[in-house]
Amino acid sequence: MHRILVVDDDQNVRLVYREMLNEAGYEVLESESGNETFEILNREPIDLVVLDIKLRSESGLDVLQKITRQFPELPVILCSAYASYQDDYTSWLAESYIIKSTDLEELSREVDRVLQKREAKLKGNIEAGSRKYA
Repeated sequence: MHRILVVDDDQNVRLVYREMLNEAGYEVLESESGNETFEILNREPIDLVVLDIKLRSESGLDVLQKITRQFPELPVILCSAYASYQDDYTSWLAESYIIKSTDLEELSREVDRVLQKREAKLKGNIEAGSRKYA
């Protein structure tokens, strides 16, 4: 079962995302801040982060930069109510950028797509590694 970390300072958003992702068969952990995010990432295996850009105490883009430095193989989907951040070069570090909506279909599709891509990449790395030593 894939584990997804939802990072958003809005408890209601986390609840809605958790319910949708649980129904899709994913295990969901939650965080409301950058500090809490890194506490979780340092102790739990996570397959994907769904990250809000505007957090109360910090910028989600700063959190994204730290994630990509410390966990370069961990994909991140940015979720924001603001389309304007798509033009920020930092947002390009994310695997995907979703505009928040009451329709969760796009987020659901992107989660599936990103996790399938990650699995294929990991499988390719394992196969490449096994051929290397064969």
